Amino acid sequence: MDPILLGKGITDDVPVVLQPRLGNRHGLVAGATGTGKTVTLMTLAEGFSRIGVPVFLADVKGDVAGLAVAGDGNDKLRQRAAEIGVADYTPAANTVVFWDLYGQLGHPVRTTVSEMGPTLLARILELNDTQSGVLDIVFKLADDRGLLLLDLDDLRALLNLVVEDRKEISTGYGLISAQSVAAIQRALLRLAQDGGEGFFGEPALELTDLMRTTPDGQGVIGILAAAQLVLKPRLYSTFLLWLLSELFERLPEVGDLDKPKLVFVFDEAHLLFDDAPPALVQRIEQVVRLIRSKGVGVYFCSQFPDDVPDNVLGQLGNRVQHALRAYTPRDQKAVKTAAETFVANPKLDVAKAISSLGTGEALVSTLQDKGVPMPVQQTLIAPPRCRMGAITDAERAQVRAGSPVGTRYDAAINRESASEMLARRVGEVAARTAAPPARTREQDETEQGGVGQVIKDAVFGTKRRQGMLETMAKQTSRTVGNKIGQQIVRSILGGIFGGGRR
Repeated sequence: MDPILLGKGITDDVPVVLQPRLGNRHGLVAGATGTGKTVTLMTLAEGFSRIGVPVFLADVKGDVAGLAVAGDGNDKLRQRAAEIGVADYTPAANTVVFWDLYGQLGHPVRTTVSEMGPTLLARILELNDTQSGVLDIVFKLADDRGLLLLDLDDLRALLNLVVEDRKEISTGYGLISAQSVAAIQRALLRLAQDGGEGFFGEPALELTDLMRTTPDGQGVIGILAAAQLVLKPRLYSTFLLWLLSELFERLPEVGDLDKPKLVFVFDEAHLLFDDAPPALVQRIEQVVRLIRSKGVGVYFCSQFPDDVPDNVLGQLGNRVQHALRAYTPRDQKAVKTAAETFVANPKLDVAKAISSLGTGEALVSTLQDKGVPMPVQQTLIAPPRCRMGAITDAERAQVRAGSPVGTRYDAAINRESASEMLARRVGEVAARTAAPPARTREQDETEQGGVGQVIKDAVFGTKRRQGMLETMAKQTSRTVGNKIGQQIVRSILGGIFGGGRR
């Protein structure tokens, strides 16, 4: 397979190439702002794409999107291409898929809370060790109870459950404090305000959509819109680290191939390591060391080589170093570090060259036969065939309309998960334990029909017949009246007859 042409050596006047079969040995592109790192990344991406290798990279400044549009092919670029030895240089666009965590400048990128896992989520939320331990318990509780954690609503619902059943859960899983749960809830609120709400959910990103090739065999270039995302450095770096971890965990072992299955470019690499706990740095080192056997090449891009820890830097076999200006003690140290990482070239003073490189020039050392790095070459970098700059909104819309991914990610899906399941259980418990509603007088009178009404009618009577009270009253009245009448009669008769006997 033909090698990828990076440029032409200025010192030795030889082509400087990258061997595809060693592309999975990772690499580094470093240099000060404005020295040509982005153009080098575009040249690398086009080179891998032409040999059928998919590429995924972040667009931090907005100019990497130019890969989707053909360049203008002006005389200056053609002259440089001819000088380097690019015989077939013609402007051309690349097959590009735009992605965006916010869903504005590309297909939405989502993952589920469960797939992210407690370790990376704790990093996004900036939790301390105690709060991270509580998050571990929450994930374990979700697994044990069969509760799906898909979006942030699910995580909030489970945190509320932990607060309500804190004593019981603490007994079975470990001590949980209300203060730690409250801290996690506040961190989730900050994440939602930073735009992270839409990152968690479904449909989740399928890795196969990052590893596409075109019908004619070229690798599709995936570009993550990161101009806004990079302003949230924890979210940006954790997303890319999650994606790298997913590739590591899901892809099968393939050993050494003729070319990588995917090239993953991590721009602004220092954000990945800033304030990262030792356990996380160790995890990154492990992934970078082992993921090459999955056929994935990882290329870091940053200003200074020492932005990358030594244990990771030592695994980056393909190096491109653009100019560094030694204005400060920090810069002078970086120049010295960069010079020491290259295989010496007797014809070149590396430390001096780093400070005097022009725009579009770089010191390059790639792995050659048997994985041995070549002596460093001062190199004139080959120009890309695409546009070296931003694209218009209309051009982006046109590219998105023809995306090979289609519209599968554009609409969010909200299936039943932890929040819905817990809400339903609460409703069922409430229905079983709810008190009967207050009774009305009409209900009492209605339900009292039958015997109650019969007694009432018997005592007080109805329109058709008299009741017991009325009957008793009449009988009493008659009885009293009879007795009085009998007394009167007796008096009269007694007076008549008695008087006659006298």
